[in-house]
Amino acid sequence: MAAEERIDVADLRVGMFIHLDLGWMRHPFPLSSFRIGSEDQLVVLRQLGLKQVRWSPELSELQPTTGPAADPQGIEAVPPGATDPAEQIAQAHREALRLQREALSLCEAQYREAAQAACDMLEGAVRQPLSTGEQAKSLASSLVAKMLGMGDMNLRLLTEAAGDRAGAHSLNVTLISLLLGSAIGLGQDELTELGAGALLHDVGKLELEARFRSRLDSLTPPEVAVYQLHVNKGAALAQPMGLSAASLAVIAQHHEHADGTGFPNRILGEQMHPFARIVALVNRFDGLCNPPLGGRLHTPHEALSLMFAQGRSRYDATLLNAFIRMMGVYPPGSAVQLTDDRYALVVAVNPVRPLKPRVLVHEPQVPASEALLLNLEDEPTLGIRRSLRPADLPSAAAHYLKPRTRLAYFIQPAALGAEPPAC
Repeated sequence: MAAEERIDVADLRVGMFIHLDLGWMRHPFPLSSFRIGSEDQLVVLRQLGLKQVRWSPELSELQPTTGPAADPQGIEAVPPGATDPAEQIAQAHREALRLQREALSLCEAQYREAAQAACDMLEGAVRQPLSTGEQAKSLASSLVAKMLGMGDMNLRLLTEAAGDRAGAHSLNVTLISLLLGSAIGLGQDELTELGAGALLHDVGKLELEARFRSRLDSLTPPEVAVYQLHVNKGAALAQPMGLSAASLAVIAQHHEHADGTGFPNRILGEQMHPFARIVALVNRFDGLCNPPLGGRLHTPHEALSLMFAQGRSRYDATLLNAFIRMMGVYPPGSAVQLTDDRYALVVAVNPVRPLKPRVLVHEPQVPASEALLLNLEDEPTLGIRRSLRPADLPSAAAHYLKPRTRLAYFIQPAALGAEPPAC
């Protein structure tokens, strides 16, 4: 572990790697530990009311204050034109790989902090409902503020390890609901109410026995009835939490359907709160992609196709179309075969061109640890031929791409990530 020191906030400089002890929801930065990248960040840090922070000299990249600029690796700069083309390509590849790893690392670190905050929030839901409500609103507000600071956004598939954390379903539903809400034009306050309700949509499951907390295909009709009680139990738990009427509606209606076939009240779509319609749609998608133990696993592509083909009457048609446009025809996590016969894993969507996502391509001659993401938007002659179930991938491609059995997402700026260098 890198050594840490204390430093006065007034003495901070660009390039220092610092650790904020405020908690993720009490500052506007994407992470609580990060390298200061600009003078603007210094201004914000000095407005947080802290006198000192921790910093890690070994992780910092301070520029010299005097003298000629030095190469950070201590290597003399090569005169322009002295590098041969092959080395230029190799150097561009290394830089692209570094940026790619940093982008993924940032998303996963943000996910871990948000997941921990979500778990902490639920711990006191029964004993301290008002505190839980305040934490839900605070976490939702923080997620919305960080999202709005990104400009154009998309979903980024995370590694298998990130998806193993408790509360992955709640966080997936919240993040995707917020992204859909933003796509249809909801404002900051509306998104915060939507997010608070989404974070707590399954809070009623805390009142059920463990075996009823996941909806299994093998449940008997009486057991299904017990499972369905989690909605009314959640609505009752949420009443003293100090949530808005919109957030409470999300919790009470997240299993209702537009055609009146949902539960517990079988209300029609026009009777559902607009935010509940969003969460009901997203909740179903994540339930198909991340089913409970014993449930059938659907690929993201299959989940979207099933919802469109079999469930169009269940969901608000305008919302469903917006959701499919946002997620892309091939959502993150989809295993695909490209038109040149190579196999790939979709890791991020392209909201403007849904048939041209970013993919990780199986390249046997390139180590998996050095594989670059390919932006299909930059490849006019290359596209996706078909979507595959992970089990249908050749063993070598499956080992290389490592398709996820549990999906976890986080939001990243649409422009974030490395592009493969021209060869």
